[in-house]
Amino acid sequence: MTAPAVPPPHAPTRPAPAALVNEPPVIIGDDTTGRSRAANRWRRMRWPLTVLGVIALLVLFLAVVRQPTSAESYAPDNPESDGAMAVAEVLEDQGVQITHVTSVADAVAAAGPDSTLLVTPNPAFFAEDQISSLSRTGADLVVLNPDYSMIGAVTRNTVDSMYSELSGPVQPQCDDPAARAAGALELGPGLYDTSTNGDAVRPVLCWPDGMGAFAYARLDFPDRSVTVVSDPAVIRNDSVLDEGNAALALWMLGQHEDLVWLVPNPMDVSTGDDEPTPAERGQVNPQMPPGSAPVALVAVLAAVLLALWRVRRMGPLVVEDLPVLVRSAEATRGRARLYRAARASGHAAAGLRAAAADRIASRLGLARSSDANTVVDAVVAATNRPPQQVADLLYGPPPADDAALAELARRLDFLESEVYRP
Repeated sequence: MTAPAVPPPHAPTRPAPAALVNEPPVIIGDDTTGRSRAANRWRRMRWPLTVLGVIALLVLFLAVVRQPTSAESYAPDNPESDGAMAVAEVLEDQGVQITHVTSVADAVAAAGPDSTLLVTPNPAFFAEDQISSLSRTGADLVVLNPDYSMIGAVTRNTVDSMYSELSGPVQPQCDDPAARAAGALELGPGLYDTSTNGDAVRPVLCWPDGMGAFAYARLDFPDRSVTVVSDPAVIRNDSVLDEGNAALALWMLGQHEDLVWLVPNPMDVSTGDDEPTPAERGQVNPQMPPGSAPVALVAVLAAVLLALWRVRRMGPLVVEDLPVLVRSAEATRGRARLYRAARASGHAAAGLRAAAADRIASRLGLARSSDANTVVDAVVAATNRPPQQVADLLYGPPPADDAALAELARRLDFLESEVYRP
């Protein structure tokens, strides 16, 4: 009898391979995925970034292919009618090295005994310490259309300024090499001789108007020469080719191989002294360490960027009712009290005259670069006042006291009302 067959033990069964399961994406709280949020953010930023990239490429292209120029009046790199690029290019072709500066400190640092320092008209006015620094450089000085303080300091009170009308081209009628080379010119005469027999150096005056005014003065001091021209048209692009303007400009500015060309910045407060001012050291005030001004500027920019970044999340700004409002009239009176406490009637008068002349020139459609003669002629045509009276009001000497300052303000206001009258 055969034993029943014993079935073989079952082979160990292998576990079935686990099925591949796609796990669901991680969902963020606002029912979007990280990938979808990044895609949406890129779609929103794509066009602004594209525009910024195109602008950056355009700016880079223009910076490479275009010669840098400026729009500042009397600047050597300004090709417009009120610039002086034509004279500057001719001087450079003749081997003159031109250093273009916009601050007194840079002018003092660049000028020296074997150079020429050109001071173009200041849109505001030079402070006394700035004038003193420019006078001590040792360079031959050429000043165009200076104000009362500047002309008195650089000529050692031997020449002063006045108003006089143009009377057509006239001969120089003086013994000066530059004047003889230029010949007949049509420059606004605005200088007169205040020297006495006791002065060691007396000015050579050229291009008279027959009424005691001159357009050109030159003084040869032992250490340097000083040349003053009342009309800056001698270097402007729109008038440099008139009569002998080009010859006079090239003669005055081409005496040395180095020419420092100062186009004053109205906001410049530097002096160029050995001890720099807080503004020159980059200080917000004398109590703060050097370099604090750039740090403060970066902090302000960071605060602005932070505000722009947070404004969308925090909603629109809400105007808060303030308990105190400072009116503009109160701020004006406060500034006037400061001038009065400092006995700065000259600075106050200069501010009143500059503001009045600017408003009147704007009303009459004159350019901001218009000189005193142009403004006075336009006001005379609009008001029928005598030219000397208008010139004394807008460009006269500083008042002697507070009463004279108040009278000047009243007369300037009345003059403006006449110009504004329809």
